[in-house]
Amino acid sequence: MIDLIRWNPLQEMVSLRERMNRLFDDSLFHSDRRGNELEMSAWLPAADVFEKEDRLVIKAELPGMDKNDISLDFRDGVLTLSGVRESENEVKEENFYRREMSHGKFTRSFSLPADCDADKIKAEFVNGLLTIEVPKPERCQPKQIKVN
Repeated sequence: MIDLIRWNPLQEMVSLRERMNRLFDDSLFHSDRRGNELEMSAWLPAADVFEKEDRLVIKAELPGMDKNDISLDFRDGVLTLSGVRESENEVKEENFYRREMSHGKFTRSFSLPADCDADKIKAEFVNGLLTIEVPKPERCQPKQIKVN
């Protein structure tokens, strides 16, 4: 006897979307892991950018990196974070069951107010978390205005 199963078109669309995502993720970004340019540019560190009363804060996750592998540059209102995360070459390629940890060069850029004072930007790297604090220019800081 044949069981009747109710067809759910929404579930079919979700399933198709998941299969397409896996197809593009696997073929474009997790290729053969031999260091091709596409793979090396696929990894970008995650970053949070938020505002406090007197400063902007950028936090970037850089697990497994050393502070000497990180570069920060500020030019024309753009703060650029770049570096290289090296791969572990202790295990031979054929012994991997799955290799998902990305490595290679990366660059992230953040637009800041052009009149930021580069000398006052602070950066601290602790346990794989880079915290950058950018003081707001005087004109950007909130100011209470008294109503007469």
